[in-house]
Amino acid sequence: MKLAIIGSGMIVNDFLPMVSDIPGIELETIVGTDRSIAKMNDLKKTYGINEVSTNYEECLKNERVDTVYIALPNHLHFSYAKQALLNKKNVICEKPFTLKLSEMQELKELALANHVILLEAITNQYLTNYKKIKEAVGTIGDIKIIECNYSQYSSRYDAFKRGEILPAFNPKMGGGALMDINIYNIHFVTGLFGEPQKVNYLANVEKGIDTSGILSLDYGDKKVVCIGAKDSTAPIRTIIQGNEGAIIIDGATGTLDHFTVINRQNESKLVDCKVHTHRMYEEFLEFERIIREADFETMKKQLDHSEMVMAVVDKSLVTAGISLG
Repeated sequence: MKLAIIGSGMIVNDFLPMVSDIPGIELETIVGTDRSIAKMNDLKKTYGINEVSTNYEECLKNERVDTVYIALPNHLHFSYAKQALLNKKNVICEKPFTLKLSEMQELKELALANHVILLEAITNQYLTNYKKIKEAVGTIGDIKIIECNYSQYSSRYDAFKRGEILPAFNPKMGGGALMDINIYNIHFVTGLFGEPQKVNYLANVEKGIDTSGILSLDYGDKKVVCIGAKDSTAPIRTIIQGNEGAIIIDGATGTLDHFTVINRQNESKLVDCKVHTHRMYEEFLEFERIIREADFETMKKQLDHSEMVMAVVDKSLVTAGISLG
């Protein structure tokens, strides 16, 4: 994979220290704005990136680049991914894929038409601990209740209350608690149980954006509550309750550092099968393989999952009366 990184924000700074552990990824270019040149040059020097660019169109014409990693604010995902696909580049796009289902479906059609790989970067779907949770779900009987709470007071919330609208709370830029942190919970739950029968999002809305909210997913025989908050904090925890036991996950559903299985006799077992200390390692290891092998079968499977998530997002925003973009 000869990679162009689009953006130089927090997620890129998180990603770069890990990527050298994956020999199949070569860092060709980092692309950003004029005001980010100094930062990008520092990243180039530190991580051995071949070049810095402020011209996305030129980057897409670069024959040395076969894949772009889009790590930009949410509202830019669709347009940048579309442009890359039209230039027959493979695309890895940060979560949330797009702001609406129809945009994601258009990208999917373009990827298939241009015979290139399109993937959403969503850590939990690739973690070994997540695969082990899938196995453990089958050991705790009939699943009845799932509660995911990812609540983390945002460092930008105070500025938001003062009237400074930063991307994290800007509806035009696809901000809000659902798209930022509750999206991990949606991926987590739907990856285990599929598409819910009913969706309802009860959100705390300020200035047109959800600063926190409770998302209910009804599966008929099981009920799910996904809590995401950027205006308050609480222990970050997920509990899956069955009639023979429970699974307890301390920490965010995007990290899944470890989990505990408890049976009805209150006997517990701690499980930790992670293969790397960095949460993004396993997904990018798999992305490199999928692109190298042109594994369209796996791509389609992952896109089906992302499409299901975006369908839940669409319904959630409608029920909360929130408009993004």
